[in-house]
Amino acid sequence: MPRPSPRLIALLATAALVLPSAAFAADKDPPPRVANGLAQTPPMGWNSWNKFACNIDEATVRRVADAMASNGMKDAGYQYVVIDDCWHGARDANGFITYDAKRFPGGIKALADYVHSKGLKFGIYSDAGRQTCGGRPGSQGHEYQDAKTYAAWGVDYLKYDWCSTGTRNAEEAYTLMADALRETGRDIVFSMCEWGTAKPWLWASAIGNLWRTTGDITDKWDGKHDYSLGVLRIVDLNEPLHPFAGPGHWNDPDMLEVGNGGLTTTEYRSHFSLWALMAAPLIAGNDVANMDKDTRDILLNREVIAVNQDRLGVQGRRVRDDGDLEVWSKPLADGSRAVILFNRGEAAKPITVDWTELGYPATLKAQVRDLWAGKDLVAMKGRFVATVQPHGVVMVRIAP
Repeated sequence: MPRPSPRLIALLATAALVLPSAAFAADKDPPPRVANGLAQTPPMGWNSWNKFACNIDEATVRRVADAMASNGMKDAGYQYVVIDDCWHGARDANGFITYDAKRFPGGIKALADYVHSKGLKFGIYSDAGRQTCGGRPGSQGHEYQDAKTYAAWGVDYLKYDWCSTGTRNAEEAYTLMADALRETGRDIVFSMCEWGTAKPWLWASAIGNLWRTTGDITDKWDGKHDYSLGVLRIVDLNEPLHPFAGPGHWNDPDMLEVGNGGLTTTEYRSHFSLWALMAAPLIAGNDVANMDKDTRDILLNREVIAVNQDRLGVQGRRVRDDGDLEVWSKPLADGSRAVILFNRGEAAKPITVDWTELGYPATLKAQVRDLWAGKDLVAMKGRFVATVQPHGVVMVRIAP
């Protein structure tokens, strides 16, 4: 048997030194995932589903973009115009997604360009399964193709649903699409819509920018209605998750129903106030091109929006629950507190908040501003009390 050459002996010796090191490296955990850096405050915008469902088309989206650019919504912070389900056509021969040319004759890219021309951002919808909830082609097996297509169209926001997913693992599915979006090189906010079934708040803070915490909202005050939930039911499911929200990763109790006609103005004001205090995405779901004054006054309240968009990024929570009477608080970046006195009952009742419930000393003298009345109240020491209407809120900002 021939003797190995000196060169082969040297190579084998080197391999003996390198291979154990490489094997050790392979056994090490991968570096921690880093968030995409987007949505440092809760996203604000509009989505087509709550009002239009599958009856969506290019003309409607253009009309909404025109309205948002001119009716004060853009100036108040609403950025995203998002088409939900039912925009899809078939996949082409190479597997790339197309759009419904009858509904969107100008094409999605031209529509995105139009939205951008209004100073707004454009969003779209897909699903982690083989089909969307509306029976259109889902993204499973086409994640990188679809992400590439969306980026080429100018998409800035993706809502990613959870129908027809079978036994698929949610963390795997959402991580795969998140990676596909990052691969495009375009900044795309990632909205995860798997209804909280896999507890995404435990694992998704560096995968998505927002994740649904509940089933779909419906335009009712309370209760469960088929697969949908009323406002109060969603509030009670979302509130305990406050420790998991923060800049770039938000608990999402679903889109707003303000203006869709199922609640009273008082109830819609409570709905909006609670979403704002919970640092929820403020995604309008009404026909913003045809709003009455009450709806406009709710959606455009700059002081309530400022609470939602506060840079500290803390989700507000319930600090006292006396049955139908509740006190909610959210710390703000300047050291003040946003406070909601909330009456779930059927009769007007006084509700008191003590400074100590807010983390302030009882002796503190503080300025109180009513955010719905838009006026400063007299400076107070120790506590604040107000009579709250049935299903209503008093929302104030308390500043030392």
